[in-house]
Amino acid sequence: MVKSREWSRKTREEVITLHRKGNGYKKIAKMLNIPRETIGIIIRKFKAKGTVETLPGRGRKKMLTSTAVRYLKRRVEKSPRVTAEELRKDLSDVGTEVSAQTIRRTLCNEGLHARTPRRTPLLSPKNKKSRLQYAKSHVDKPQKFWDSVLWTDETKLELFGPMDQRYVWRRKNKAYEEKNTLPTVKHGGGSIKLPCTCRSKTAPKHD
Repeated sequence: MVKSREWSRKTREEVITLHRKGNGYKKIAKMLNIPRETIGIIIRKFKAKGTVETLPGRGRKKMLTSTAVRYLKRRVEKSPRVTAEELRKDLSDVGTEVSAQTIRRTLCNEGLHARTPRRTPLLSPKNKKSRLQYAKSHVDKPQKFWDSVLWTDETKLELFGPMDQRYVWRRKNKAYEEKNTLPTVKHGGGSIKLPCTCRSKTAPKHD
């Protein structure tokens, strides 16, 4: 459907001024060289809205209700690895037909973006506790201390988890929350440098 011509505000004001002076639709149309139907639309709009301003359109109706959006947010907050296609099927099961792209766009608008999960070591609760204690005890160490730390050669790691899982839904600055990471274990695959026992770089070598 072709959009009708939008007359200028000045022209619309002239229409209303002439109408207030007692001129009929046909006469105003002839004076301004505007279709009579258009004159009627401008005048009726002014009577109904009290203005000749261009009012904002209602826009396209949203494809997802607020209830559906809340469901999507709860679902990905609880299960960040769920795919847009799985979410589409969930909505389809309850009678809401939308595309996976619409779901991605909706989640992005809600601040939830698909990101590659950060790789982190697979740690037991005991490991986490000891590492936290170590970090707290060394947090105030000066740069001179860290300059004396030797770093071992690269250690091979293997991703621990679904290898075909590429993305997680997460908010900004939430990359290292445990549910948004991909654990790794020592083996073949990627690599990361691990620190060894602290000692001076200038320590004498032994045969």
